[in-house]
Amino acid sequence: MTASSSHTDPQLQKPVSSGKGVPSRPAASILALFCSVAVIWVIFDQLTKVYFEGSYELGQASAGDFGLFRFRLVHNTGMAWGLFGDSTFALGVLSCVVCVAILVAFLLWPRFAGHRLNWLETLGLALVFAGGLGNALDRFIQGFVVDFIDFTFIDFPVFNVADIGVTCGFVIIVIGFVVAERSASRVNELEMSSEPGAASNVDGEEEEPRG
Repeated sequence: MTASSSHTDPQLQKPVSSGKGVPSRPAASILALFCSVAVIWVIFDQLTKVYFEGSYELGQASAGDFGLFRFRLVHNTGMAWGLFGDSTFALGVLSCVVCVAILVAFLLWPRFAGHRLNWLETLGLALVFAGGLGNALDRFIQGFVVDFIDFTFIDFPVFNVADIGVTCGFVIIVIGFVVAERSASRVNELEMSSEPGAASNVDGEEEEPRG
């Protein structure tokens, strides 16, 4: 005589939520995070530029370095390494286009990426947006971007807080996306194990007869 299990594991009976039915708009908490980070970073960027503009002469470098970098005031009308020099207005327009693209990506991300924005992706998008906006403000208001961070151990363009936001933001977006994809894969595996066929296999397993 064989016996079967009278009940299934509750974890198998309760399906795990997947990316189906993802809302088309970001949650209020995600929206608040995006706005807070973007505003704080733009203000921080502008305050640092005002400080160095008032404290340093153009081309002046700090008396000493800080191990890996020093401060040196530069007015940049182009891009890194002198590319597109004296194209500050066109580059300002390009920065605005990037900012609009970031906003569209933020608002429509759940629809096209197939999952809700996590806090890492939101943080990254906010930093990229703030960095682009910070440099765009410089280009339209002053006609140049204020740069002041100068690496001493490598030949690298002088940069600013806005540039840090753009670079770190892109890295954080990639990390957040990878985390979200791995999480979605684990959820899919759990959902597959919770399907009726999988549960019936568990119920149908026969116990070994006892001698």
